[in-house]
Amino acid sequence: MKRTLLASALGAFALSLAFGGAANAADIGACLITKTDSNPFFVKMKEGASKKAAELGVTLKSYAGKMDGDNESQVAAIETCIADGAKGILITPSDTKAIVTSVKKARDAGVLVIALDTPLEPIDAADATFATDNFMAGKLIGQWALKTLGDKAKDAKIALLDINVSQPTVEVLRDQGFLTGFGIDTVDIHKDGDEKDPRIVGNDVTDGNEEGGRRAMENLLQKDPNVNLVYTINEPAAAGAYEALKAVGREKDVLIVSVDGGCPGVKNVKDGVIGATSQQYPLLMASMGIEAIKAFADSGKKPDKTPGLDFFNTGVTLITDKPVEGVPSINTKDGLDRCWG
Repeated sequence: MKRTLLASALGAFALSLAFGGAANAADIGACLITKTDSNPFFVKMKEGASKKAAELGVTLKSYAGKMDGDNESQVAAIETCIADGAKGILITPSDTKAIVTSVKKARDAGVLVIALDTPLEPIDAADATFATDNFMAGKLIGQWALKTLGDKAKDAKIALLDINVSQPTVEVLRDQGFLTGFGIDTVDIHKDGDEKDPRIVGNDVTDGNEEGGRRAMENLLQKDPNVNLVYTINEPAAAGAYEALKAVGREKDVLIVSVDGGCPGVKNVKDGVIGATSQQYPLLMASMGIEAIKAFADSGKKPDKTPGLDFFNTGVTLITDKPVEGVPSINTKDGLDRCWG
């Protein structure tokens, strides 16, 4: 994907938010609720929201769960935002089903709720979703892995490192996209772990962090020490998986693919820790979210969707230094220039 495509998408979105009239910016409050405050992905998201809020004169308050999967803290944050009179809430939900009741309460109170990165279940439980096409993100790394392995793909031993047992939408979309790209029957594309393909060693959960990635990789290596292809939900999990493989001398003969495209992850691609990753743009998601809250406060206008989709697509790009024919990608130098922008 070219930088110009992202720029044109952002420009088109900005036009779609054009509004008349003017609200007092000092009266516009917004909340950002992320899964954690430690994952670099959410740190970048907060950076984008904070910068745009300062630019537009919006008062931003930020909240986060204690860990990926901490729905209770996110529920409490929504309650606080409603009580504070926030005009809008941006949320990356940990439990995409359980949070829906709280989101409805906020919307019923007149608060604009936008899901970032991770769609709610159902997706229209939020007023809008700004996200990567997570299925395509998974599909790109699946296609790349298939082409990279070539004839060896038919004998692959695949470990899938997901998020948590609640199977949030972002997990399912990436996991099932990867399997689709690799040519594996997903059985029910709306859930993980029901596949029958003998090449799949198994699924384990990571909580989206390095420690979880290491633990999950160790578990799956015990199940089958001949794993040679590892899919991870994100790059911290990939880094943990690599350490587990390194501990048993397997780090050079196992292919790891992932999703996120943060600067540390792209550096890991450059260093050979990860073979390829799909880059997404959390700073863009969050800054656009603040713009949408400002527009909603000023005019009541809600954001539009990308034509043909049920969300606004903020873009995805495959990053690798080992390109394959038929799968578009950019190299790590270019990936570092735009990581998480």
